[in-house]
Amino acid sequence: MFRPIKVTDSSLSPEYREGDYVVITTIPFFLRRIRAGDVIVFRHPSYGIMIKRVERVLGAGDQFFVVGEHPYSVDSRQFGPVSKEALLGKVIWHIT
Repeated sequence: MFRPIKVTDSSLSPEYREGDYVVITTIPFFLRRIRAGDVIVFRHPSYGIMIKRVERVLGAGDQFFVVGEHPYSVDSRQFGPVSKEALLGKVIWHIT
């Protein structure tokens, strides 16, 4: 239902810095309501576990175009949209 995750990169810096923790929810009710601006954690087959901000929800909500804050962030601009199946959770709490 709730899971702590350690931030291990700086793609969402300065809001989320390397070494910070976030708590994600895996409750389906909250995952169905992901909107632009939400921060999600997902598993990418080439890059592993990633944390990114949702820029756009595509289709009927089953894909997300995600971006980092840095111009050189590896995100949907390189690897395309993230499927709902890859989603690990939605960030609900940030611990600095």
